[in-house]
Amino acid sequence: MQDSAGNKPVALVTGGSKGIGRAICVEMARCGYEVIINYLSDEAGARETLAQVEQQGGSGMCIGFDVAAEAATQDALERIFATYASVDALINNAGRIADELFVMMTPDKWRGVIDTTLQGFYNVTRPVLEKMVVHKRGSVVSIASVAGIMGNRGQANYAAAKAGLIGASRSVAAEVARLGIRVNVVAPGLIQTDMIHDAPVQKIKSMIPMARLGKAEEVARVVRFLCSEDASYLTGQVISVNGGMF
Repeated sequence: MQDSAGNKPVALVTGGSKGIGRAICVEMARCGYEVIINYLSDEAGARETLAQVEQQGGSGMCIGFDVAAEAATQDALERIFATYASVDALINNAGRIADELFVMMTPDKWRGVIDTTLQGFYNVTRPVLEKMVVHKRGSVVSIASVAGIMGNRGQANYAAAKAGLIGASRSVAAEVARLGIRVNVVAPGLIQTDMIHDAPVQKIKSMIPMARLGKAEEVARVVRFLCSEDASYLTGQVISVNGGMF
C-alpha cells in the first residue's frame, strides 16, 4: 500500500508493546503501513513489537510517552510530525485496568483508568486530527470493550472510560465525515492477553456463545479493515469482536 506520491501510509498505535496493541502493529505492517509504536514504560516490549513488524517486511519506530499527560503527548507528536508529514491511521489502544467494587474504589483508581483511556483519546486524537483535516484523509480506530457496552461488576471505572470513548468517537465521526476522515470503534470481548491471565477461564468460556476466548489477531484484522478503503463508507460505528456476547 502506497499513497499517490509512492510513500507508505503511516499508522500510530498507542499501547503497542504487547497484547492487542502488538497484534495491531504487526497486522498494519503486514498490510504495508509504516508503524509508530507507542509505549508507556515497557520499552523492551515495544522493541519486540518492532522486531515482529520488521519480520513482516515492515518498518517503524518506537516512542515512549504517557498518553494521559498532555504536555508529554504534545511533545511526542511534534517529534513524530518532524519525521512524518501526517498519520494516516491512528489506533487508540492504550488503556489500563484497576478493578475494584465501586463503593471501595479510590479516587486514584477512578482517575487513573479514565485519564489513560479518555483523556488519552483527547490528547492524541485532537492533534492528529488537525493533520488529517489538512490532508482530507485518515482513519481513527479506538479500542473500547464489551464492558463499555454491557458494564461489568468491579469495573465501573473501566466501563465508564470505554463507554465515554464510544460516545466521543461517534461525535467526532459526525464532525469530520465530510472531510474524508473516518472514526470508528472496535469493542473486544474476552481476548487471550496478559490482562486476563488471572481470570477464571472456564467460567468465562461458559458466558461466550462461541465457547472460547478471542485472539488478539482477530481484533487486529478488524482494525486493519476499518483503516482500509474496504471500509470507505463506514464511520461512527462500534464493531463488537466478542464471540457472540450480547
